[in-house]
Amino acid sequence: MKIIIVGGVAGGATAAARIRRLDEKARITIFERTGFISYANCGLPYYLGEVITDPEELTLQTPESFFRRFNITAKVRHEVIDINPSAKTVTVKNLENGNIFSENYDKLILAPGAKPFVPQIPGVDSKRVFTLRTVEDTFRIKNFANSEKAKSAAVIGGGFAGIEIAENLRSLGMKVTLIEAGKQLLSPFDSDMASFIHSEIRKNGINLLLESSVEAFSENGSGIDILFKGRTIHTDMAILAAGVSPENSLAKKAGLRIGVRGSIIVNEKMETSVPNIYAVGDAVQIKNFVTGTESTIFLAGPANKQGRIAADNICGIKSEYKGAVGSSVIKIFSITAASTGINESAAKSAGIDFDKVILSPLSHAGYYPGGKVMTIKVLFEKKSFRLLGAQIIGYDGVDKRIDVLATALRCGMKATDIKDLELAYAPPYSSAKDPVNMAGFMIDNIANGTLKQWFISDLENLPKNSCTLLDTRTAGEFERGHIEGFKNIPVDELRGRLSEIEPGKPVYVICQSGLRSYIASRILEGNGFTAYNFAGGFRFYDSVMNDKRLTESSFPCGMDK
Repeated sequence: MKIIIVGGVAGGATAAARIRRLDEKARITIFERTGFISYANCGLPYYLGEVITDPEELTLQTPESFFRRFNITAKVRHEVIDINPSAKTVTVKNLENGNIFSENYDKLILAPGAKPFVPQIPGVDSKRVFTLRTVEDTFRIKNFANSEKAKSAAVIGGGFAGIEIAENLRSLGMKVTLIEAGKQLLSPFDSDMASFIHSEIRKNGINLLLESSVEAFSENGSGIDILFKGRTIHTDMAILAAGVSPENSLAKKAGLRIGVRGSIIVNEKMETSVPNIYAVGDAVQIKNFVTGTESTIFLAGPANKQGRIAADNICGIKSEYKGAVGSSVIKIFSITAASTGINESAAKSAGIDFDKVILSPLSHAGYYPGGKVMTIKVLFEKKSFRLLGAQIIGYDGVDKRIDVLATALRCGMKATDIKDLELAYAPPYSSAKDPVNMAGFMIDNIANGTLKQWFISDLENLPKNSCTLLDTRTAGEFERGHIEGFKNIPVDELRGRLSEIEPGKPVYVICQSGLRSYIASRILEGNGFTAYNFAGGFRFYDSVMNDKRLTESSFPCGMDK
């Protein structure tokens, strides 16, 4: 059997290695148009920031190492420019010498990946404007920054790649502006959770511009001007990281069915609409595991799994891809941000009636030194309590909590069930009641009516004349900052001061993190009041409101003309 694979990196290289492990006699050839057959795409920003210093660390396999270990022919700088499905041949161009030749196949796997979005605006073809997708892109950016002695840079796009690039350039001492057309960074997160991300970006000296669309680039002396509506910034270089789209040009020419966002439609076996042609990775349409809708996902994990599944089916092993939950994690200076499943906007788009809990537990036992606060948000369906998604931002232990929640989601656990998970505990690592369990306890309290909540979005519409607004923090905390209109009664004084709360009115309660206000709510409920606990606490409220204020007044300090 002769298998041709178009594209290496995650999906293509994984498929090739898996086929070899299953079929020692198969003839396998990979054609890769870049100069690198398998490289650490997610590591490229860290080479810019000199966290990774050896360029060879970026290349996971070379054509020579691939052949030695797997007996697979890998040809770099070779681009497949056409497919003839009826003849089962591909047309290949050698990019080194221009020669064009044909190869036949029994099975064909397309792993073309995704291409950077490049806006069609004036000046985008400037030598000072870059994209970052391949190892060659990385070297071009690094060489330019070194040769030009660049001291400033603008990164356009606030997704994972944009933030990682901005952080790494900033770590070199460069003055960095991060520009995002939307209202927030990192769209998998809800805007309230993104406020913590924005704060960390600003705290580390990056000028953050939200709701800012670049209209043009213009070279100016030894730098480049970036033009917005009514304003301009000047910088040494600009890097476009405004998203990617499926690379589908070859698939279209071959007559394959195309789906959402131009992705290649495949079935559970990773088969395309044309017999004997499979597709994997960033270029394919996948099913969202939570909503069941068709979508795309640009992550290495799913690409690797899809490569394995395509290989299995080619070699006669029944294997199916059952959709993605979209788990992701990112380091942003000193914090970690992670998510899995869907967020509020996705739930609304899918028509799901959802609820949520927000909590701020410590990363490990409070009595053990070094514990740090993390913010956890868990979404679930109201009636069924089906787990929908989670977002966590903090320091230590964020990654392991999101992995637990991603596993629970994948296994179809209800949100109320996560209280029963038996998770490893020792004081340096967790608490006897792990943060994941705590989220489950809160959701269980909602299910049995013990907990009623209110949210930031409710603040403007609270019936202030017919309710009591109560802050249960200490007097010192209250003096350092509070929401206007709230009365301060510390939780430890509440039982003795119940006479100060007007009977018959609902009480909306807040504290710093949500714990003391929950205790206060139970005291109030036990004494005949109806009480609602604020989700996330004043710490959460303060982050969201401070971010709103800074965003509305933001412009890159010292970089405007």
